[in-house]
Amino acid sequence: MPNIRFKALQDVLNRTIPEVKPPAAKISDYFGANVFDKKKMKEYLSTEAYQGIVNSIEKGEAIPRDLAEQIASAMKSWALGKGATHYTHWFQPLTGTTAEKHDAFFESTADGGAIERFSGDALSQQEPDASSFPSGGIRNTFEARGYTAWDPSSPAFLMARTLCIPTVFVSYTGEALDYKVPLLKALSVLDKAAVDVCHYFDKGIEKVNASLGLEQEYFLVDIALFNARPDLYLTGRTLFGHISAKNQQLEDHYFGSIPERVYAYMQDMEAEALLLGIPLKTRHNEVAPSQFECAPIYEEINLAIDHNQLLMDLMDRVARRHNFKVLLHEKPYAGINGSGKHNNWSLITNTGKNLLSPGKTPKNNLMFLAFFVNTIKAVHEHADLLRASIASVNNDHRLGANEAPPAIISIFLGSQLNDVLDEIETSRISKKIKEDNLLWQGIPKIPQILPDNTDRNRTSPFAFTGNKFELRAVGSSANSASPMTILNLIVAEQLRKFKYDVDKLIKKGEKKDLALLIVIKKYIKESKNIRFEGNGYSEEWEKEAERRGLANIKTTPKALDAFLAEKAEILFAETGVFTPREAHARHEILLDSFYKKLQIEARVMGELVQNVIIPAAIAYQTKLINNVKGLKDLGLPASTYEAQLDIITKIAEHVNFIKTNVDQMVDARKTANAVEDIRQRAIDYDDKVKSFFAPIRYRVDKLEQLVDDGMWPLPKFRELLFLK
Repeated sequence: MPNIRFKALQDVLNRTIPEVKPPAAKISDYFGANVFDKKKMKEYLSTEAYQGIVNSIEKGEAIPRDLAEQIASAMKSWALGKGATHYTHWFQPLTGTTAEKHDAFFESTADGGAIERFSGDALSQQEPDASSFPSGGIRNTFEARGYTAWDPSSPAFLMARTLCIPTVFVSYTGEALDYKVPLLKALSVLDKAAVDVCHYFDKGIEKVNASLGLEQEYFLVDIALFNARPDLYLTGRTLFGHISAKNQQLEDHYFGSIPERVYAYMQDMEAEALLLGIPLKTRHNEVAPSQFECAPIYEEINLAIDHNQLLMDLMDRVARRHNFKVLLHEKPYAGINGSGKHNNWSLITNTGKNLLSPGKTPKNNLMFLAFFVNTIKAVHEHADLLRASIASVNNDHRLGANEAPPAIISIFLGSQLNDVLDEIETSRISKKIKEDNLLWQGIPKIPQILPDNTDRNRTSPFAFTGNKFELRAVGSSANSASPMTILNLIVAEQLRKFKYDVDKLIKKGEKKDLALLIVIKKYIKESKNIRFEGNGYSEEWEKEAERRGLANIKTTPKALDAFLAEKAEILFAETGVFTPREAHARHEILLDSFYKKLQIEARVMGELVQNVIIPAAIAYQTKLINNVKGLKDLGLPASTYEAQLDIITKIAEHVNFIKTNVDQMVDARKTANAVEDIRQRAIDYDDKVKSFFAPIRYRVDKLEQLVDDGMWPLPKFRELLFLK
């Protein structure tokens, strides 16, 4: 292992920076070149077929079979013209990554020749093996059939000579086996509920789309150093490693000059992303050494999430060309910032209005307040479900640390809007108002709030930032469809309740605008406990949150209980987003993933300790023992080898502690494996297996400081973080 480490270091020092040439001088000349978008559809499709797919995208209308044949033929012609040889249904199973099975356009003919074929059936539906993907018991091994079905709202794209068709993934019996199906259902429910509320203010609004901007954080490490760290390539994070003397304490990396080699990678990756229609806009250094961020322009939420899933895959593909490895784990290195994926969410009407942007007139302000306050109320009512949607073993390492919000779900609004809501809550609303213009006197003037003059609270999980809400608690490796399904669903449910409450008052004789204001005021008061403007990292906030009745569930297995709570069951049943079977299946899948990832980490930790760490420590200890023997043989006094004896003793103490605790951890793992109930098994792994990780790591990191650098086998943090 020592040879591998120093060979890796030599490889890093000998790296050259590849020349990166963009496809064209202007991004607008090649943006979306590898996407079968509306512009290309118009070129390749008949007017009827084009209108059919537009109606499907915008109105959710089914595409007739004859039009599907035309669309498939057009897609094939476009793809073959771009050099494609294969096609695949590209989907998002519950593994957390994307999946694809490639089929050639090529088919043999009766006369022994060949032809390229692609039918409407092949476009619309395929049959992957559903039993080989996580299903939470929905599919057994002998029940293999599942279906992928085309999602016309997300355009097909070309990746490495393969036509990729975004699809949903369902079981033979119709249950969702992916992230996309529940998201699309939630968006449909939200659209209907939001349009109904919009009609209080503007009857011309026909559709409301959720909009999303995803800020993707990541680390880069040289591939040679990555390959010399078995913990990194098997678990995605370093299980051992003493913090570098210099890390992020000087705060000199954030927004600093991008290293030349990293810059070349970014240019290459961005060019590939832009060809695929991913509208990357921003790049910069993040807080930690070797940590970076890229962010796109906002898009419709389904497309934005597809693009982010594609981007994560693309980032890693391009990194190989630059001898880098992209680390998307939420906490690859202890002691410095981890990585998140900030989800910037808003609601946009078909008329172009952002419903979360304050207006210039009292009436527009009332419309803004309706959606703004209902979002706050939705998060207040279902904070536990939103917390569950971002829960994972990776994110548990990050939440509540220096760089991420705590596990307590709260909302930051900023002083301006917080004051506005307080003023509405305490103001008197006269029910004897007869003139409309007097009503508006009960609505405070909302100051103009621009995205760049609204304060940001990095300790808040859910913050309002001018004209959108930012969910900052999502982990960097996560599929954002999970939290976005829940967020859109709970807001949709809350908007339904809002309409019911308002209509009830109107039926009793209240004027519409007065009824709106009365219900808004009621919701402001009921949801006040979720609003917090202070430091979410502080111990005082934990105590205050407890007094307010806000949950602080720090571990995934217990957070996931929210999926099976009675309140969630009612929500899922009323909206049709999850059947009881689907909800139970997802709960089981998430628990299964949680304990298995800890199981892998425990195994890797045990193997590294027994086969790499302890042998290196003993080898150095033996070297010191021989040195002491030599000094004794020379007749030198004991004072001349006191330091060596001290190190020998310390190594022995650390090695004995590590060996004892690893043995106990193995026993705890075996005991946890025998637990039948999967929830309890996950809890036991969290409480009884993971609890060994930190003490073992502490002792290993102490050995790293004691053992001769030339004999230490694993690349150190200073090398992983600063050599690029």
